[in-house]
Amino acid sequence: MPKFGTLAKFSEKKMKLTLDDIFNDDDFGLLDVKPKTSNIKTDEDRLIDSFQEINNFYEKNKREPSPTSMSEYGLLSRLRSIRTNEKHKVILKPFDKYDLLGYVEIPKPTLSEIIEDDDFGLLEDDSDLSIHTFKHTPKQEERAKTDFVAQREPMSEKDFRKYEEMFQQVHRDLKEGKRKLLPFSDAEKNLIEGNFYLVDGILAYLEVSDAEKILKENKSGDRIRLEGRTVTIFENGTISNLLFRSLGKAIQKNGRLVTNTDENIEDELFKNAGLVSEEDVKSGWIYVLKSKSQNPKISGIKDLYKIGFSTSKVENRIKNASKEATYLFADVEIAASYVCYNLNTHNFENLIHRFFGESCLNIDIYNEKKQRITPREWFVVPLPVINEVIELIISGGIINYAYNTKTQKLILK
Repeated sequence: MPKFGTLAKFSEKKMKLTLDDIFNDDDFGLLDVKPKTSNIKTDEDRLIDSFQEINNFYEKNKREPSPTSMSEYGLLSRLRSIRTNEKHKVILKPFDKYDLLGYVEIPKPTLSEIIEDDDFGLLEDDSDLSIHTFKHTPKQEERAKTDFVAQREPMSEKDFRKYEEMFQQVHRDLKEGKRKLLPFSDAEKNLIEGNFYLVDGILAYLEVSDAEKILKENKSGDRIRLEGRTVTIFENGTISNLLFRSLGKAIQKNGRLVTNTDENIEDELFKNAGLVSEEDVKSGWIYVLKSKSQNPKISGIKDLYKIGFSTSKVENRIKNASKEATYLFADVEIAASYVCYNLNTHNFENLIHRFFGESCLNIDIYNEKKQRITPREWFVVPLPVINEVIELIISGGIINYAYNTKTQKLILK
C-alpha cells in the first residue's frame, strides 16, 4: 500500500507539470532550436548596407559626399536616390544616425489594414478553413511570372576578386578624368557587353548579354526589339541575371553611362562610322614624334620627325624616351598618331624607309659608355607631307606617289 500510494502521488505530480516545467527540465537540450541562418541577403539587407556606407562616410568626413569629387559621386548619387524614394526612406530612417534623410513620416497601419494584411488567414473564421483549398500556393501562371524576377546573389570572394580590381580601376579612371558619367538613354544602342554603368549609385559591369532581336506583336503595330537575359556584376559583390530591358530601364531611371577610356572610345567611333567591323584586328598605332633634345646637332635640324609603329598606346611607349637611343636620349612630343587595323607592321616600316630613304637622318650619337649609335626612323620631312603619306599608306594609294626631296612634295609617278 505505501508503495502504491507513493506512485499515485508521483503520477499526480507529473500530471500537474506546467509547460515551463517541461522546458526547464530539458537536461539534454532536446527542445533547443536554433533559428536557421542564411548568407543570402535580401533586397532590404542590401539597401541597408548601401546606406551604412553613406553613414560611414559621414562619420569619417563629417560631411555629405561632394558633387565635385568623382570618387564621391557614387555615394552622393545613392543618397539622392534614397531621398527621393519614400519607401526606402521609411525602411532606412531607423538607421539614419546623422539625420541625412530629414523628417520621415512612418505610417501606422489601421485596424482594417492589419486585417487585410492577414496573409496566413489567422483572423479568418472556421468556415474559410479547408484542407482542400490552397490559397497560398501560387498558380502556374504566377510561378512563370516569378521566373522573370531577377535576384542578386552574393559572389564568392574568389570569383569576385578580378571584378573588384576592374571596379577599382574604373573609380581611378573617373577620378583622373579618363572616364566620365553621362546620361543614359536608348538601351538597344548603349547597353553593351563589357561596359560599365552606374545603377542606384552602384557601379555595374555588363559581362554577358543574351539579348536578341524579337518580333513583338502590338495593337499599334509589330515592332522588333531586343529581349533576353544578362549577366551583370555589381561592385557590392553581387551578380544578377537581370532582363536586358529591365537593366536598361533601371539605368535610365536612376543611373548613368560610364564612358570608356580614350582608347576604347576611339575603337567605338571607328565601328560606329562603319570604318571597321568586329572581324577587323587592331594592329596598333602609327606615330610621328618631334624631339625635345637640347643637343644643337639635333635641335638645329628643321622638320626632324621620327615615324614609327607601336602596339601599345604611344603615351606609354615614350615614357622613358630620355633613356633610349632610338629617341636620341631626349624627351619627345607626339606630333600625330593614327590607329590602324589589319596593318602589316613589317611592310609598313619597310615602306616608310624606302619612301623617305633619301631624307633619313644621318647622324651618330653616343651613349653614356661612349658607344656610337646610329638612330633609325628619324626623317627630315615636313609634318604635313608625313601625315599625307601615312594616310595614303592606310588607304593603299601610296603606290601611285613618290617623294621629291628637293621640292619636299609628293609627286605622281
